[in-house]
Amino acid sequence: MWVVAAFVSALLLGFYDVAKKRSLKGNAVVVVLWLNTLFATVIFLPVILNGELSLGWFEGTPLDSSSGTGRDHLLVAIKAMITLSSWLCGYYAIKHLPLTIVGPVNATRPVVVLVGAMLLFGERLNTWQWGGVLLTIVSLYLLSRAGSKENISFRHNRHVWALFTAMLLGAVSGLYDKYIISSEGLEPSFVQSWFSVYQLAMMTLIAAVVWYPKRRSEIFHWSWAIPLISIFVSAADLCYYNALDSEGSMIAIVSMIRRSSVIVTFTCGALLFGERNLRAKALDLALILIGMVLLAVGSV
Repeated sequence: MWVVAAFVSALLLGFYDVAKKRSLKGNAVVVVLWLNTLFATVIFLPVILNGELSLGWFEGTPLDSSSGTGRDHLLVAIKAMITLSSWLCGYYAIKHLPLTIVGPVNATRPVVVLVGAMLLFGERLNTWQWGGVLLTIVSLYLLSRAGSKENISFRHNRHVWALFTAMLLGAVSGLYDKYIISSEGLEPSFVQSWFSVYQLAMMTLIAAVVWYPKRRSEIFHWSWAIPLISIFVSAADLCYYNALDSEGSMIAIVSMIRRSSVIVTFTCGALLFGERNLRAKALDLALILIGMVLLAVGSV
């Protein structure tokens, strides 16, 4: 069942990236992200009230939760800080880079998760997994060559560096999720609902300090794609957390499955945004997906 939840999460993540790309077109990144955290908090406000007041609204459902301790809230606040840092970098990257570049780079996140699991949890890579890692590295090199045809330098472009930073922080967030849910025993709905609250608080401060003084130069305009960001990511994360909470689930496998969202992202980048050099990028994407398959085979 956790595998199905991971695949549903992947589909929703693909639409989440498309909604971000549409929302950020000519728009202020900080405000779009602030609204994302605001809408996500509103979506999960009933879950928070249910847990804190023991109302029993969601009893027997994945949204059921209870109130947490001060330590629980601290762990979730740390999670919010890590994820928000990843999102900030990722939003700036996706605004300025083609989806057909962003998707494949993000798809390499399971490699980092796997290496992190090896370092932190004592796991060892087998032949299949090493093959997946090496194939992913080759595909990234080829993707950088495809990007150079669009004057996108993987070495000197700051938005590419922001993209890789977002990917690395996202991998750290994934490993941390597994820790707080499996080792600390936090309920997925508690993590997701309060994580949105702490992100909103952090983003409000960032918007006040970073965007408001420059609001005349960094213009914001409303797009109906903005609330879709929150809807898609909230639904995707709900499936993701419940996959992690399922008995026998493996963070490496869940992370790999979720990266199949790149298929949705790549297709929409080609059809909706008219991006170029699709043949070369499609080959790179195929190599990445083959690498993910090798990692999955080696992890079963």
